[in-house]
Amino acid sequence: MKKIGIIALALFIQNIYAQANRFVYQVTMKPDAANKNDIKTENAYLDISGEKSLFYSENRLKRDSIMQKNFQSGGGRGFNRDQMEGLRSNINYSIEKDKTNQKTFFKDRIGRDIYSYEEDRPLSWKILSETMKIGDYKVQKAETDFAGRKWTAWFTTDLPYQDGPYKFTGLPGLIVKVEDAQGDYSFDLMKNYKIADFPTMNQFGNTIKVKRSDYLKQQEKYRSDPMSFMSQQGGGFAQTRMVDSGIASPRSGGGGGRGGNQNPADMKKRMEDRIKEEAKSNSNPIELK
Repeated sequence: MKKIGIIALALFIQNIYAQANRFVYQVTMKPDAANKNDIKTENAYLDISGEKSLFYSENRLKRDSIMQKNFQSGGGRGFNRDQMEGLRSNINYSIEKDKTNQKTFFKDRIGRDIYSYEEDRPLSWKILSETMKIGDYKVQKAETDFAGRKWTAWFTTDLPYQDGPYKFTGLPGLIVKVEDAQGDYSFDLMKNYKIADFPTMNQFGNTIKVKRSDYLKQQEKYRSDPMSFMSQQGGGFAQTRMVDSGIASPRSGGGGGRGGNQNPADMKKRMEDRIKEEAKSNSNPIELK
């Protein structure tokens, strides 16, 4: 009986450490430089375990779940356009922090593939003496300059995590709130709970590892001429986008049913117009340089 009890205790402890904690942040954004009254708000998840953390859009997880169910059923039902449009996101990237090696990796879809780079700019924080209460947490103020913006963060040591939303990390506690000086972007912790494990993200196309500078070049190239970018990746528009057009497209959250029933030329025109329009409406990115 004693041996069984020891095994049970070991399994219990293993199960605790296998779990991850999910922190839900409300992200407020003003992505259009020409219209600061156009405020976008959505939730994002920061999932944390002992080895890593993952930051991504709540809507992405919901879209992935719908797509996975559709594929498992043979794809016969198609996608509900209104449902998928309602899950469009301004957070189209994901960020993984490797806690063991103290590295941060950024992933974003450009065209049919996912580009990944290791963040090469370390965060340098100035921790201030000012404290206050946010919700149930006693928090302390810290400041940093990052990617062309000045950021103010409030972190707590009430929770045993040295992490935060987006690329923010390196403070002696969890970031409860972080906002830039212009008030264009803010991340506010809403709640947290345990999850069994990290979600499996749908990965369409290849994952291409590049330097950050090369990612920025590819991103600019895609915005200025998305269709030539598609054709350069091989297969032509019809082959590369028919499966995931409007579903896993980099900036869309919607789909209009089965791609095979749509005219490729019309799809190409709609996609080109959408990408150019979204580039205009995302003229105030979170990283200015």
